[in-house]
Amino acid sequence: MLSRLIVGARLSLFIGITPVILAFVLGASIGIVAGYAGGLVNTSILRTVEVFYAFPSVLLAIALSGALGAGIGNALLSLTIAFIPPTARVAESVTTQVRSRDCVEAARASGANVFTIVRVHVLGNVLGPIFVYATSLIAVSMILASGLSFLDLGVKPPEPEWGLMLKTLRTAIDAQPWVAALPGLMIFITSIAFNLLSDSLRAAMDIK
Repeated sequence: MLSRLIVGARLSLFIGITPVILAFVLGASIGIVAGYAGGLVNTSILRTVEVFYAFPSVLLAIALSGALGAGIGNALLSLTIAFIPPTARVAESVTTQVRSRDCVEAARASGANVFTIVRVHVLGNVLGPIFVYATSLIAVSMILASGLSFLDLGVKPPEPEWGLMLKTLRTAIDAQPWVAALPGLMIFITSIAFNLLSDSLRAAMDIK
């Protein structure tokens, strides 16, 4: 049991962190473009994002996994698509605020091109808040990934993954309840750890 919990941690963390990284890259790119461009570009991108944003992440991930089928790759794709809309919304909101700052206006007035302004002035001010938000999604991602495995929409047996272990051990809850509770306890502890990490990063990057 201990061996499966330890080995399962690698797969659970991989499925929990990878979609957040992909959503951070894609969602931040989409949101920064929408926030900096503004106007019709902003409206078009946000309306497209809001189509997916209208669905809760849980339902969207389950629906996509059900349509694509079970498997690690499909679970990663489903979770990534579910996390891109909220990440893009946060990136767009932060970029819109940074775009109106004096440093950006001064750089634009001095003749700097768009790529230089975005690289020098925008990215340095928006990546921090987006990264902090992304770290808060890791705990959600791990819980959703475990839920997909529990519903036979994620990892397939005999891979040792905490959500799948919860499913397979539920039949032993009457005889050995502590054994069945161990994977859930690991998911809980890891989720709390990532939430505390997100709060610490937010406090550390809060510029007074």
